[in-house]
Amino acid sequence: MTLPVEWLPSPNFGERLTGPTDILVLHYTGMDSEGRALKWLRDPESSVSAHYFVFEDGRIARLVDEEKRAWHAGRSHWQGETDINSRSIGIEIANPGHEYGYRAFPDVQIGAVIALCRDIVQRNPIPPERILAHSDIAPLRKEDPGELFPWERLATAGIGIHVPPAPIVAGASLRIGDRGMEVADLKDRFRKVGYGLGPESEFDVLTEAVVRAFQRRYRTERVDGVADPSTMATLDRLLAVLPPKP
Repeated sequence: MTLPVEWLPSPNFGERLTGPTDILVLHYTGMDSEGRALKWLRDPESSVSAHYFVFEDGRIARLVDEEKRAWHAGRSHWQGETDINSRSIGIEIANPGHEYGYRAFPDVQIGAVIALCRDIVQRNPIPPERILAHSDIAPLRKEDPGELFPWERLATAGIGIHVPPAPIVAGASLRIGDRGMEVADLKDRFRKVGYGLGPESEFDVLTEAVVRAFQRRYRTERVDGVADPSTMATLDRLLAVLPPKP
């Protein structure tokens, strides 16, 4: 670790159980102060933690050693995997989140996140397409780091994947309650990205949550859970740049 990082250990960790460390998950803290969030992540009663914590002023703290299994992902799913904690490194980014006054992330904080991500991927086999939002892996439960997080800036710096969103235009859309082959095809396209959807041909609550998670990251102008032409075209743009699956 060449970055200036403060060691503020959390007792909330275990041993990794499966696979290489090949996923990086970005979170926001979602609490009314970064001090309370940091205290919670270090409280043995909370049973939650992350490997790193990035303050709004750009300071970085390490809470759990990278070789250990921090407890940040919770119930989650990506590309068929469900023990995301065993395969991932988690970064908590101080921000009050949607419940406590969600706001833009300061430039100095994002600069620190970029530097930390670069440092992590130099040591771990994490491909760009497996740098994820918490909402990607747990769309029914989580919204973070949210639609204000600058994924495009990270991608420009070589961290993660970004595609330009297709413009919002009028046209046929899919929404909760719809059924049929178009819905099944849409869900299949989301599964190819990595989202945890089944093969059923119903646009259910989970499908809506996945669409919202995708919009929060790739089409932030409107986050409504409706698979409109812009959302579907942006999804196709993402699929076109993802590496082929083996």
